[in-house]
Amino acid sequence: MTRPAEHTAAEAQRLLAGGALTALELTDFYLDRIDRLNPRLNAVLAVDAEGARSAAAASDARRRDGAPVGPLDGVPILIKDNIEAAGLPGTAGSRALLDSPPAADAPLVTRLRGNGLVVLGSTNLSEWANFRSTASTSGWSAVGGQTRNPFDPDRNTSGSSSGSAAAIAAGLAPLAVGTETDGSIVSPAGVCGVVGFKPTLGRVPGAGIVPISSRQDTAGPMTRTVADAAALFAVLSDGSPAAGPAERRGLAGRRLALWRPDGMTEEITAVFEAVAESLRDAGCVLSDTRAAMSSPFEDAEFQALLAEFSVELPAYLRGRPGSHPRDWPGLLTFNRADEVELSRFSDEIFQLCSELEGGIESEAYREYRRTADASCAQALADVLADCDFALAPTNSPAWPISYGQAPEHGLLTSSLCAVTGSPSISLPAGTADGLPLGISVLGRRGSDEQLLTLAAEVQAVLPGLSYPFDEQ
Repeated sequence: MTRPAEHTAAEAQRLLAGGALTALELTDFYLDRIDRLNPRLNAVLAVDAEGARSAAAASDARRRDGAPVGPLDGVPILIKDNIEAAGLPGTAGSRALLDSPPAADAPLVTRLRGNGLVVLGSTNLSEWANFRSTASTSGWSAVGGQTRNPFDPDRNTSGSSSGSAAAIAAGLAPLAVGTETDGSIVSPAGVCGVVGFKPTLGRVPGAGIVPISSRQDTAGPMTRTVADAAALFAVLSDGSPAAGPAERRGLAGRRLALWRPDGMTEEITAVFEAVAESLRDAGCVLSDTRAAMSSPFEDAEFQALLAEFSVELPAYLRGRPGSHPRDWPGLLTFNRADEVELSRFSDEIFQLCSELEGGIESEAYREYRRTADASCAQALADVLADCDFALAPTNSPAWPISYGQAPEHGLLTSSLCAVTGSPSISLPAGTADGLPLGISVLGRRGSDEQLLTLAAEVQAVLPGLSYPFDEQ
């Protein structure tokens, strides 16, 4: 069969539409890649080969019978394992949920299947979406082990959508879905050199996703191109297929703000300035901007998320069928009795949740949430004071994998959009010592389609990456 060398949905659709291969052949191609390459990466936690091949055969039948097919019909996709899907574990990386697999699809998975996408399996993640310990190692879960960065297997993938990002970078599927509370789509995308789009809060249905906080949680696309992310977002957001971003208008005359946050290293600065120069050459009008984050912001966000998590996770567990812990004492007891769960780091966030008084009804919580929201809203307003969209570095280069200590993720710029519920997207922008660096485009709430259109133009002037597993 013809090999889909680009590992993009657009390339897969071209081959399917032209008859160069069938959806079943395409599905088998990616199932084989997962079988061969995933043992080195631990990006994919579980595969539903039977379900995927059945869905692919149904897609082929639609084409053969002349039935209408959308632009993603027959295209394989992976979903993060904190999203419920029939036939997959849906564990959030915890062995506590291994014996309680989902009986039905989350609404977003229903939309995927309804548009003919072929769900190959689920991706590994930072356990409980990286909200179990302040010294957690991103990409590690007790179910899936340690996800490794395709650009350097000794380096981290960031979290928590670690497996989704690594799978796209390694060409294990052309499309993946991640989730984010603060940085968990855009940071893994930046570290792994792929596109990660965090939509406006509420644009993608959140039911059937293991929660941290309904105030910040959202699912979103992870792909190699903005066009693919836009097509997948159209399905995720309202169930309607789309071929790509809205009509492109070019970069000439477009005004963009440049945000250079504190903490930029020399290597990050070099990549960021190279991007800015490429945008100027393409006719962009760039202006410098600043954002002053209030000093108590980080603790305020953490404390607000802690209170929300303390209420929302037990509520989710009580509503999920099966045999598993349904409250904090049960989860803590399970972790201490299990031989794997606490083998790399502790669960002190769970302990804090079990001891928290008042939850989201307390005045302390309300003050933390007000502080976090106001701080990020003001900072984003400052960044976007003169422009509709801003660019900022996404991440530091991937750091070495280690256990039992605070993560070394360095620069992160996700909080402004994460806390305000605004859209952001990370694009691969360059490398430092062979490790990818991303650039983020930030926008206001509700500007998703316009942001995607702009991001496609920006990606067109960025240097492409050479992905290390593409020739394998």
